[in-house]
Amino acid sequence: MQTTPLQKIKSTYDQALALAREGDLSKAAGLLDGLALTAPNLPEIHFQRARLAARMGDHDKRLSSIDRAVALRGTEPAILTEAIAAHTAAGHHQTVLDLYDRLIALDPKAVKPQAEKALYLQTAGRFDESEALLRKLQKKHPHDAELHRMLATIIRIDAKDPMIGAMRRLANHPRLSVQGRMHINFALAKAMEDTRNTAKVFPHLRIANKAQADLFPDDPEARAAERRGVLAAQSGLQPVPGATGTDPALIFVTGLPRSGTTLVEQIIASHSRVQAGGEMATALRSAYAVFGQGADMRLLTKEPAAAFHDFTDRLNLANRAFANPAKPHLTDKSIMAFLIYGLLHAALPNARFIVVHRDPRDIALSIYKNHFNAGTHRYANDLAAIAEVIKSFRDIIAHWRSVLPDRFAEIRYEDLVADPETQSRHLIAAAGLDWEDQCLKFHEKGGTVKTLSLHQVRQPIYKSSAAAWRRYETELQPFIDAWGDTPWD
Repeated sequence: MQTTPLQKIKSTYDQALALAREGDLSKAAGLLDGLALTAPNLPEIHFQRARLAARMGDHDKRLSSIDRAVALRGTEPAILTEAIAAHTAAGHHQTVLDLYDRLIALDPKAVKPQAEKALYLQTAGRFDESEALLRKLQKKHPHDAELHRMLATIIRIDAKDPMIGAMRRLANHPRLSVQGRMHINFALAKAMEDTRNTAKVFPHLRIANKAQADLFPDDPEARAAERRGVLAAQSGLQPVPGATGTDPALIFVTGLPRSGTTLVEQIIASHSRVQAGGEMATALRSAYAVFGQGADMRLLTKEPAAAFHDFTDRLNLANRAFANPAKPHLTDKSIMAFLIYGLLHAALPNARFIVVHRDPRDIALSIYKNHFNAGTHRYANDLAAIAEVIKSFRDIIAHWRSVLPDRFAEIRYEDLVADPETQSRHLIAAAGLDWEDQCLKFHEKGGTVKTLSLHQVRQPIYKSSAAAWRRYETELQPFIDAWGDTPWD
C-alpha cells in the first residue's frame, strides 16, 4: 500500500516527538523544521516546534513558532497556554494579557484563567488592576477560598474592608474543604496582621498550617536521608580535570525560603551582563539524573570523567530555556542547590556561589505565615520542623565554607537592608563582576519575577521586615525551644 502524504507527515511528526522524549533535540528539531515547510498550515507542528525551541533555548524560534500556531488555531487552550508561557518568558506583558483575554473568552465562567491573569498583572507591576480583577472574581465566587488568599497576599487590608467579614463567614462554612480551610485561614491571618490584631494572627496560622500538613504530610526521615546521602557522595571530590563549566556561567544564590534570596538575585541580575534565572532547579535535577537520586547518589570520586562532562552538558541544555544569549552570566536561586555545592564547584570552574543568611526567627515566622505551592516545603507547617531545617542548612553551609575556595561568598540580609550600597557592591564583586550603578535600582528593572516576594522587589530596599519576629515571640516559642542553645548568628 502506498503511503499518502498525510501519513508520511504523521509518521515524521511521531518520530520527531519520540526523539524529543529521548533527548535528541537537534534531530527532533530538524524533522519538525522540515515539516513546517512541508505542511505550514498544521498548527500542531508549530506548537511542538515552539515547545522544543523552549527546551533548546531558542527564544526567537519559540516565539515565531507559537505565534504561527496561534494564528492558525487561536481557539485551542493548549496553544494559547503555550503562547502565554513563551511571551511571559520574553517579558511581553501586553501580549500575555491579550492572550489571557483570548483564553478567558473561550470559557468566561472559568475562574482559573482569570485568576492567573490577575497574578500576571502583578508580574507586570499593575497591582491596582490585579486587585480590581481579584475583587471582581471574589464577588462572583464568594466560596472560592483561594481567591481570598490570593487577594490578601497582594493588598494591605483595612479594618473596614468587607472582605474580612466574608472570609470569616467562609471559614465557618460547614462544608468547607480541607484545602479551603487552608487558603481562608492564611488569608485571615494576613488580614489580622494588616489590621494589627496581632493576637489573632497565629490562631489562623495554626489552622492553615494544620490543614496544609494534612494535605501534604512531611517526611523528616526522608529529608535527613537525602542530606546524608548527597553530602557523603561528594566527600573528597576535587576539581574535575578539563572541566569547562557552563555557558552562560552560573551564579548560584542560595538561602532558605524567605531569607532574602530574591532581593539578592534581583540586585545581581540588574547588572548588564546577568540574566535572572530564578528557581530553575536544573542543577539538582541534572545531578540526580547522572549520579543517582537523593540518598542513593553514588560516590563521586569513583565516577569517570565522562559522567561529569555529561552532567555539564545536561545542565547547559536545561539552562537554555532560562538564558539570554546576549548575557554571559545566569543566576540560579534554586533552594536546594546548596546540597551539591561540592559537585558544582568541582565540575563548574566558572560558577560563583553566594549564600544569604537571615535571623532564623524571622525566617521561621515568614515561612510559617506563607502558603507554598502544593507539596513543596512540607516542613513549613511545623515550627519545630522549621528549626530543624534551618539548623541543618547552617550545618551544611558551614561544611562548604570549610572546603570550598574563594568562589564562595556569604551575606546577611540584615546587613544588606541596613547598608544597601556597600553590601550590593560586595555582592557584585562576589559574582565576579564590575560594579554598575544600576544595580542599586533593581526595583526599576521590571521583568518577570515568580516568587512570594514579587511585590517587594518592585520597591527600593526597606527595613521594616527586620526583627519582625519580636511581635510574635510568645507564639514562636515552639521554634525557640526546638532551636535550643544554638547561636542565632
